[in-house]
Amino acid sequence: MEIISRILTKSEDSFFLFGPRGTGKSTWISLALPDALIVNLLEPDVFRRYAARPETLLDLVRGQTAARTIVIDEVQKIPSLLDAVHQLMEEKRGHQFVLTGSSARKLKRTGTDLLAGRASLKTMHPFMAAELGLKFSLDRALQIGTLPVILGSTNPEEALKSYVALYLKEEVQLEGFVRKIGDFARFLEIVSFSHASCLNVSNISRECEIERKTVDGYISILEDLLLAMKIPVFKKRAKRRVSEHPKFYLFDSGVFRTLRPSGPLDRAQDIEGQALEGLVAQHLRAWIAYGTKSYDLFFWRTRSGVEVDFIVYGEDGFWAIEVKNTSRIWPEDIRNLRAFGEDFPESRRILLYRGEERLARDKAVCLPCEEFLANLRPDRPLSE
Repeated sequence: MEIISRILTKSEDSFFLFGPRGTGKSTWISLALPDALIVNLLEPDVFRRYAARPETLLDLVRGQTAARTIVIDEVQKIPSLLDAVHQLMEEKRGHQFVLTGSSARKLKRTGTDLLAGRASLKTMHPFMAAELGLKFSLDRALQIGTLPVILGSTNPEEALKSYVALYLKEEVQLEGFVRKIGDFARFLEIVSFSHASCLNVSNISRECEIERKTVDGYISILEDLLLAMKIPVFKKRAKRRVSEHPKFYLFDSGVFRTLRPSGPLDRAQDIEGQALEGLVAQHLRAWIAYGTKSYDLFFWRTRSGVEVDFIVYGEDGFWAIEVKNTSRIWPEDIRNLRAFGEDFPESRRILLYRGEERLARDKAVCLPCEEFLANLRPDRPLSE
C-alpha cells in the first residue's frame, strides 16, 4: 500500500505519541522526523541493552552532535528510561524527545510521572476518511475498518482475525495487564455487543461469569490502550432527567465486526448500524485529538429513552449528531434531534444517513454519512 499522509502534525517540543499497534506511528515518525535518532525497543538486542542499563541512553544522547530529535519507540517496555530522559531534559542540551508506545498504562503502573508535564501528549488513530481521500469507501470501512495495518494487507479479513487474536488477546497478556487470558477473551466477545450502546457493567459481568470489579478493570485496560472509549452523558444545563450509564465504542469498526459474533437470530442491518455509529465515533475522536481547539464528546439520553448519538461541545461550536443506517429520512428520524433542539436551541443539529442528498429538515441538516466523514478535518466546523 502506498504511503498515505496523516493529519497528525509534529511539534517542535518533546511529546509522547500513543496509539494502538497498527495505527501507523512508526511510519509517521519515519516521514515526519526523517533525521531523528531512533531507539527501537522492539528489537531484542536493543531492548536487552537498555533494560540491563537504562543509563546507556545518557551516553548515547550526550554523544550526539548531529541528531536533535531522539525517538524512543515502545517506551512502555522500559519505563525506567523516562528517568534518563528527564535528566537529559534538565541538562537543556536542545534535544527533542519523541516517546512512542501503545499505552501509558504500564508507565503509570510503575509510578512514572510522564516527565511531569515536560512533554505533551499526542495520540494516533485509525485512518480518517479525509486521509484516505478517494480511496475511502464507506461500505468497505464498515466491513474492515480503517486501521493502516489492515488496509495495507492483501487479505484484510484474515489480517483482522490475526490482529484480534494476537494483539487484543495475547499481547495484552504479554504486557502483564491480565492474568486469565480465557476470561479476557470471553469478555472481549461479550463487550462487543455493547458497541454503540449504553454500557451496563453488571450485565457484562453476569454474561461473562466474571466479577464486576474484574470487568471494570478490563474496560479500563481497553481505554488505556486506546482500544475503546466511553462517552459520558451530556448534562450541562439539563432540563430533563438523563441517563447515568456511558456509551461504549471499540476503536475501529473492523475490529468490532471481527469480535462481534453473529448467528441466525442477528439482523445484519442492526450490526451494520452499530458499525456505522462506531465509525462516526472513531472519526469524531480523531477530529478532536488532531485539532488545536478544545472539544468534548458526549451523547444525550433522557430517562424516558430519547437519545441523540453524539454531542460535540467546545470553545468554538456545539453540535448534536444523529446517525441513521437508512437511505431515506422519515419524520421519526428527526424526532430526537428536535427534542434536543427544544432544550438547547443554541446547538446545530446534524443527521447523518446513507442517502446521497443534502437536505434541511425541521432545523436539522441531513448529510450523506460518507460525505460528512470525507469532509471531516480538524479545526474545520463539523457541518461544512
